[in-house]
Amino acid sequence: MEKDSAASAAESTAESSAARSSKWRHSGKVLWGEWVKPLLIIGLVMFSFRSAVADWNDVPTGSMKPTILEGDRIFINKIAYDLKFPFTRWRLAEWKNPEWGDVVVLLSPEPDGKRLVKRVVGLPGDVIEIRGNHLFRNGEPAVYRMLKDDFDGYLDMEPMPMLYTEQIDGKAHPIMIAGAGMHPRGPFLVPEGKYFVMGDNRNNSRDSRYFGPVDRSYILGQATKVALSLDREHYYRPRWDRFFSDLP
Repeated sequence: MEKDSAASAAESTAESSAARSSKWRHSGKVLWGEWVKPLLIIGLVMFSFRSAVADWNDVPTGSMKPTILEGDRIFINKIAYDLKFPFTRWRLAEWKNPEWGDVVVLLSPEPDGKRLVKRVVGLPGDVIEIRGNHLFRNGEPAVYRMLKDDFDGYLDMEPMPMLYTEQIDGKAHPIMIAGAGMHPRGPFLVPEGKYFVMGDNRNNSRDSRYFGPVDRSYILGQATKVALSLDREHYYRPRWDRFFSDLP
């Protein structure tokens, strides 16, 4: 009698354990099917889109002043030049090359591999040289004009920088030169498949003057707009005038 009772209890315990196990398996399938799997798919699609099509990038330094300020969040068109396989630099298709004056986002060719934002100032085959605060391309100097109305945000800087437009082939963009100006560099011959990039803040930018022309495959896309901007020195106050503004 006692044996029958013990056997019955064991069977009941086993059935209860099996029922709980089945319930947990069912709950796990429901959790995976209705929550985890859809979220993983959404995440994969979102990050693939950001990797291959469009992205945004926070700018922590002033190497592109006065074009881009610290606290700007810029929009990056990653299909401006080509289509890459997500999360890689493998090009699936190519329809355009960077042009002089484009603001591009690239991977630094230096060991740190940081994301950089710079301006293209030399194309394959160009000879680039810096002389007397002037950029020379193929022996021809860029045309400079002082920006006299844009000093308000720089009056407290020591030494106070000088702002100019820099123009080649009818394309112009602003640059900033502070202190003694740019040190002579070059001449640099830009090899095929590479581009010479510089920051608009010519005295505070680590760029092709130091690490040389960058390979085309390191260019991730073109920066075209400031999506939003927060002034970090004033409690992250929004700079409303910079929201959705085009980059020159």
